[in-house]
Amino acid sequence: MKTQLLEFALTSLIIELTPGPNMAWLAALSLAEGRRAGFAAVAGVSLGLAGVGIAAVFGLAAVLDGNRVLYDILRYAGAGFLLYLAWEGWQGADGGENGKMGRGAAFRRALAQNLLNPKAALFYIAVLPLFLKPGGQGVMAQTMVLVAIYVAVATAVHAGIVLFAAGLRPYLVAGPHEKLVRRLLAFSLALVAIWFFWSTRR
Repeated sequence: MKTQLLEFALTSLIIELTPGPNMAWLAALSLAEGRRAGFAAVAGVSLGLAGVGIAAVFGLAAVLDGNRVLYDILRYAGAGFLLYLAWEGWQGADGGENGKMGRGAAFRRALAQNLLNPKAALFYIAVLPLFLKPGGQGVMAQTMVLVAIYVAVATAVHAGIVLFAAGLRPYLVAGPHEKLVRRLLAFSLALVAIWFFWSTRR
């Protein structure tokens, strides 16, 4: 069982190190507003992933996977939400301190972004079952342990992204180039939204 848990943790780490919406948005947010807002967003991401994982345990993710309409609704909503964040970041480039969203908003938006991410649900129903051990402890208990491991790995990776991006903030988001950097970050997030929509098509 321990070997399976380690293999699952390694698989989760590789998946989380693959560039995606969370990574891009957390980096942009931490560059623009610093580590406090970044860590608040990480908390939202973690809670969202945990929520989707718990839903998967009770079979809701399987329902989503079998319902094309619901899946597409989440795809459109998720991509649209990312585009909204990109637009807001672009507008905020002119607003200085007034353009910042703050920790509470960062947490709520990260939570919503991950609850609207169908790829998280697909991970739980397509990858996680490969690491369940037949004949061991109950399937639900095993699944909850794996969900907890995945959320822990994702949280560690996202926290590292926040620390790295926030460390670069004094050198990139300061002085006369601040507006340009913020708008480049917003444009990058818009590209991520388009990539997310394209990569989740079925």
